[in-house]
Amino acid sequence: MLQRIQTVWIFLAILGAIFLFVTGQDFSVFGPVPFISVICVGLVLVGFISILSYKDRKRQILLNNISIFINALLLGLLAYWLLSLSGGINFPEKGIEPIFPLLSIICLLIANTYIRKDERLVKSVDRLR
Repeated sequence: MLQRIQTVWIFLAILGAIFLFVTGQDFSVFGPVPFISVICVGLVLVGFISILSYKDRKRQILLNNISIFINALLLGLLAYWLLSLSGGINFPEKGIEPIFPLLSIICLLIANTYIRKDERLVKSVDRLR
């Protein structure tokens, strides 16, 4: 059942990773290694695996929690990068990159809420049989 509401929320989290991939090409945290790009590709893959594992809700929650953890680490890394930027003027121009992992975390938390609701509904229907 790919037409569930949690699929929409997981897809929005995937879009957050894609937008970070697109906007995060202008900086490097650990030298020439494209660390942010690799993490974004991993987040997209975990998101699609989570969407496709709709029959196993526990695995879907686990994959979403892994994605939340990776997004939280990414958010911390981006915050560190923004704080370590040197600006030559009073208000240096800084990017919007940290907003995408934050939005992804929020979307995944909402998706987990709906997945847990489905799990409770299935358990209650099994009790009635």
